[in-house]
Amino acid sequence: MKIPKIIIAIDGHSSTGKSSFAKIIAAKYGLIYVDTGALYRGVTLYAIRKKLIDSCNKIDTEALDKAYDFINLEFRTNACDGRSELYLNGELIEREVRGLEVSGKVSFIAALPHVREFVDKILRMYGERKGVVMDGRDIGTVVFPNAELKIFMTADAGVRAARRYKELIEKGENANYEDVLQNIVQRDFLDENREAAPLRRAEDAIILDNSKMSIDEQIVWFDKIVSQRWN
Repeated sequence: MKIPKIIIAIDGHSSTGKSSFAKIIAAKYGLIYVDTGALYRGVTLYAIRKKLIDSCNKIDTEALDKAYDFINLEFRTNACDGRSELYLNGELIEREVRGLEVSGKVSFIAALPHVREFVDKILRMYGERKGVVMDGRDIGTVVFPNAELKIFMTADAGVRAARRYKELIEKGENANYEDVLQNIVQRDFLDENREAAPLRRAEDAIILDNSKMSIDEQIVWFDKIVSQRWN
């Protein structure tokens, strides 16, 4: 099954498996995967390291606005397995950006208009090449409103928390389910109510509620969409 060189925009709530879903689609159809959420996490990690966001999530926006020239975020392909991995100023940060500390602060950083502008510039650079799959919160509504295929992913908050908790435990993190659930509920609220590009389903986006679906079932669902549109 083939697919033309298009932009596939995958938006939705946190911990719905957008990245895993997008990576499989990209690999299966020969497209480039761009993890937009990782870029926001990269900026958040930089802010944490430079103490530009404190324990109360107060952000030194003036200092952060002056730091963009010193934040170089790029994806590199892992030579062993072909995975796309995020680097910050030449340092591999895949593990660091997935931890609870970054997860607890990324929504506050991502809500800043200048941060979103910074990330959008990176995304549009990749988008100009076409043939890409991008996942995030505002890809189909703000970054690429003319994307040829838009999907909005969602799932029950409790289901998402269980998935995220399992993922953290498997990585050796000292996680607590209730803390993970609280983080997800808080992120949903912040994502949907931020001033800059709040999380919304694009009018032409197809809803994928994967609360009771395995990843294999989700890919079968996607394949049907592709076959209906391009075969």
